[in-house]
Amino acid sequence: MESMNDFKNITIEIVKEGNYAVISINRPDKLNALDYYTLKEIAEALELHEVNPQVRCVVLRGTKEYTKKPAFSAGADLSARGFEDLEKDNLRHQYQAMYRRHKYYDLIEEFPKPLIAAVDGYALGGGFELVLACDIVIASERSVFGFPEIRRGIFPANGGTQRLVRHLGVFEAKKLMFFGDHYSAKQMHELGIVGFLVKDDEFEQFVHEKASWLGNAPTNSLFLIKKSINYGTQVALNVGLQFEHFGYALNSTSQDVQEGVKAFLEKREPVFKGR
Repeated sequence: MESMNDFKNITIEIVKEGNYAVISINRPDKLNALDYYTLKEIAEALELHEVNPQVRCVVLRGTKEYTKKPAFSAGADLSARGFEDLEKDNLRHQYQAMYRRHKYYDLIEEFPKPLIAAVDGYALGGGFELVLACDIVIASERSVFGFPEIRRGIFPANGGTQRLVRHLGVFEAKKLMFFGDHYSAKQMHELGIVGFLVKDDEFEQFVHEKASWLGNAPTNSLFLIKKSINYGTQVALNVGLQFEHFGYALNSTSQDVQEGVKAFLEKREPVFKGR
């Protein structure tokens, strides 16, 4: 395990394990609640790894060293100070405040390599919205999801109303947000949000295995799969299929494609180098 922290990171920790990196939200006293600066640090950390050939997958999680209860993130930090240059009762200024937060959620979602949300504990409100910006969700059985904002007179405005409905549909998304109930990891697995539901004592090893697999997989192929799904599903089918056509053409020149075919013909496991 190799530390990748620098003095600029205050609310996150970064370590490298093999061919993948782990970004941990490190605010255990606040159940890893998210403020503007935490989102900014996560987005900046991902940007560092975008073209780093030694990092081919990233795990996003809450710190393992919790002081209260385990949490991926219990949501937005409601105690955080607002932006000093924005007026709280000015509509345009508050629109700008939300834009600034959305910008980092968007950058996180657009990270070009596989991004795993490793959820152990609470993933509520803004934390749940952060999960929805990831590609794969691995959750321990003790994890809890939900959008409790309505109970505080607010609503999921960090992309929640838009991203959740694209996963669950209009009626299911409204049910989650209208009533603000908590949902178990098992329920989220049944709804298709959680990709892998894991026993609590097997969670760490399982996350390592899946991240290691992606960290040793053909990075260009994963890049094209992610782009084709994320953007191809936003357009008509015939346009989306064009993403596949061009993606296939681009990927055919990859060294990993040549290695994969050669390994298959030679009846051995391929050794992908992310090229």
